[in-house]
Amino acid sequence: MLRFAPSPTQDFTIGKLRIAIFNYILAKQKNEKLLIRIEDIEKEKNIEGKDKEILELLALFSIDYEHAVYESENLKYHQKLAMQLMTNKKAFSCFCSDEKLDELRKKAEDENQVFSYDGFCQNLSDETVLNVTAPFTVRAVKPQENIKFNDLFKGELSYTPDEVDSFIILNHDKTPTYNYACAIDDMLYDISTIIREEIYLEDTPRQIHLRALLGYTKNIDYIHIPTINEQISVKELIDEGFLPSAIANYLVLLGNNTPTEIFTLEEAIEWFDIKNLSKEIVVFDINKLKEINKKHLETIDDMRLSKIIGFADEDIGKLAKLFLEEVDTIKEIKEKINLIFSPKSTCIGFEEQFVELKLSMQDAPYFEDFDQLNNYITEKTGLKDEELSKTLKCILIGSDTKVKLSDIYPLIKNYLGEIIK
Repeated sequence: MLRFAPSPTQDFTIGKLRIAIFNYILAKQKNEKLLIRIEDIEKEKNIEGKDKEILELLALFSIDYEHAVYESENLKYHQKLAMQLMTNKKAFSCFCSDEKLDELRKKAEDENQVFSYDGFCQNLSDETVLNVTAPFTVRAVKPQENIKFNDLFKGELSYTPDEVDSFIILNHDKTPTYNYACAIDDMLYDISTIIREEIYLEDTPRQIHLRALLGYTKNIDYIHIPTINEQISVKELIDEGFLPSAIANYLVLLGNNTPTEIFTLEEAIEWFDIKNLSKEIVVFDINKLKEINKKHLETIDDMRLSKIIGFADEDIGKLAKLFLEEVDTIKEIKEKINLIFSPKSTCIGFEEQFVELKLSMQDAPYFEDFDQLNNYITEKTGLKDEELSKTLKCILIGSDTKVKLSDIYPLIKNYLGEIIK
């Protein structure tokens, strides 16, 4: 089983979404299940409703998974296994104050050394521990040897005992720390492969060490990939009018060697190879995303596009695509369409012509063809050239546009009564 573990303490960003997509693709390729694990153990930092927003966004991107679980639901297991470690002298109570630990960190920094806990509390006798009334944390014992593992993307890696350290596994309130909860849950849910951003690389030897202390011998494959340079909110991109299919396409394409530029997630499952990803930090380019979004909009079903922008008419879908000469997103298309159906009161520079032309069109019969309408209003008003074209655009579209009125008219002719009222 693979897992994607978002946190409800922050916005769901494109970097997190990219990791979710890669987990989804790899799960499909390996014919394994995907678990969503909400990392909600830091209760005071959780943002209300953020967990549901994350799950809704995953659904929007058609990332299906076996089920979703919450890390906090496993608190009893976290505490029970911590007690087991303490009983076996593989973890110990630490009474050191924050001031003492800050002093140790400063000393290490002054000596240009890696900070490492000095092990003071590990050597306290059971009797001393029993008589101490001060609050305490629980620390795992430091490994005796280097922690080595093979990252399937970065290769062989090794961390010294001091780099791993005697780190805290339970806080003063006996809630688990991130590394401890993560290590235990990956064990409980029988996770086989973990894909995450390389910013979490230094957490991996600690989590491997914890499972080893508990006697867990199953190997978990790790894949740490470079981070995107900008952590933009996925919801903001959706609100700005980018299609989920286009965002997913771009995130798989980003820093990758792909056989084609435009594709769906289902197509990507057939050829995706994580080893083809760049090992450098990837740079997010909003203009490239717009380009890809436009290509997805060009090929989307007309009726579906119409429904996305609030209609149920294939002609409105076709009309929306005409404006792709000028815009790139659903939001921008909606603005164009809404302007067409909004009341128009004048046309700057052609105020008198606007009134005359609008009255003429309100009295005009129905015309199937734009040229017929054009000839009719020319005859009725005497307007021609820029006076006619500019004023007609004001009435029908509400703004200037590169799109020809002769192309727009067949798609809005059935709405003329509403448009020119």
